[in-house]
Amino acid sequence: MGELLAVSDLHVAYAENRKLVEGFVPGSDEDWLLLAGDVGELVEDIDWALRLLKERFRTVVWVPGNHELWTPGRDPVQARGVRRYELLVELCREIGVLTPEDPYPVWRGAGGPVTVVPLFLLYDYTFWPPGISSKEEALARAYEAHVVCTDEYLLHPDPYPSREAWCADRLALTERRLAERDPALPTVLVNHFPLVQEVTRILRYPEFAQWCGTVRTADWHTRYNAAAVVYGHLHIPRVNWFDGVRFAEVSLGYPREWRRRDVPPGRPRPVLPSRADRR
Repeated sequence: MGELLAVSDLHVAYAENRKLVEGFVPGSDEDWLLLAGDVGELVEDIDWALRLLKERFRTVVWVPGNHELWTPGRDPVQARGVRRYELLVELCREIGVLTPEDPYPVWRGAGGPVTVVPLFLLYDYTFWPPGISSKEEALARAYEAHVVCTDEYLLHPDPYPSREAWCADRLALTERRLAERDPALPTVLVNHFPLVQEVTRILRYPEFAQWCGTVRTADWHTRYNAAAVVYGHLHIPRVNWFDGVRFAEVSLGYPREWRRRDVPPGRPRPVLPSRADRR
């Protein structure tokens, strides 16, 4: 029987990461792979990784991270904002990779059946550090501390007036779609950004949290009957439990980060381990 596996933050522009991704192989022909964002920045790198992994895994599900939505000057594809996202969705459909724009698939292997829900929600600057009470104050502190996400320069919200406006629209769209799912099945929620602010409390630089999610998803794991939540972005792979739901941060991260870990990077991680495996 196959496994439902997940990984994020592959950042394949780094040669060491690309080599690790080349080593990703399924344990069986039935394995699915959930990619929780930040495969890369350049469209050609994203294309390379998605094609490689789709050849190996029975089903691949991708959600965008902030890096895929950047428009770097060195990328021949200069689409911005919504258009860039749409181009990546078109690429995924050409390859056969599922996205947040497709019908939600149902995993019926080990730990199933569950509805796999790929999410694209962005963030709205509401994950404030302690003592902060507004976006303006949070941004001012971040600039003073020189802790400013590159999104401020490369992630364009076009045609929306702001990233938070784009986020609000994605939240409304996704809530409508989730209301139409089969309520009898639990879900696996897959998002690049954390759904709950609590997991950002361990950030070395708390000013960065405002680029990590939205408080409007704080109850989604209970509201939508999640069996598990998968996310990345923080580059701090670990498992937390909230309200009995397993939250797994599954990032690979940059080479300078994973080289310091006690356990070297291996294959993508199981999403639905047994209840006895609460670690």
